[in-house]
Amino acid sequence: MYYHFIVYAREKKMFGRLREKYQEAIAPIGAAFVRVGISPNVMTILSVIAAAASGYAYAVREPVYGALLIVLTGVLDMFDGAIARAENKVTRFGATFDHVLDRYAEFLIVVGMVYGGYSGWVSGVFALFGMLMASFTRAKAESVGGLESCTVGIAERQEKLLLLIGGSVLAEVFSEALNYALILVGILSNITVVQRLHYTWTQTGEK
Repeated sequence: MYYHFIVYAREKKMFGRLREKYQEAIAPIGAAFVRVGISPNVMTILSVIAAAASGYAYAVREPVYGALLIVLTGVLDMFDGAIARAENKVTRFGATFDHVLDRYAEFLIVVGMVYGGYSGWVSGVFALFGMLMASFTRAKAESVGGLESCTVGIAERQEKLLLLIGGSVLAEVFSEALNYALILVGILSNITVVQRLHYTWTQTGEK
């Protein structure tokens, strides 16, 4: 089974191609934002504000609004990259700023879910820790490990947010849906950690 997970991670290049396609599709929007003077960092900050609003929606037990705001968070996060590419200014600070604020966004959303009673704190911490470690493993593989990219894994950020959105919609008819969604996010995140460690191990040749 582990072998199949590793193969799946490597074959996720199709998601990379999908990313290239949507990047091309939103390129004109990025150029439009550049013309009106909106920077990538401003868009990143707006995405965190949307995440905070999503967390609040969950806290006051409005899961559908919370899900819609998660979608908005993801859209704004895509736009910041589109603006940076349109400006041809993909900076190291901008990339770092984006990754750091993404983690804050995830924290705000999950805390809202826990506060609203959609999940126990154990499930929330498990999901948050897994999401953080998946991101941390990638960052260390690309910095200390020297890899150009370590985006392999069964679940990247987009898949995890989609699971939370799905759980939010189902929460209207099944009260434990979000709790199970968070547990699944935690499990998939930790599997991704193992896959990224294995990938780094094979790429560095230090067997």
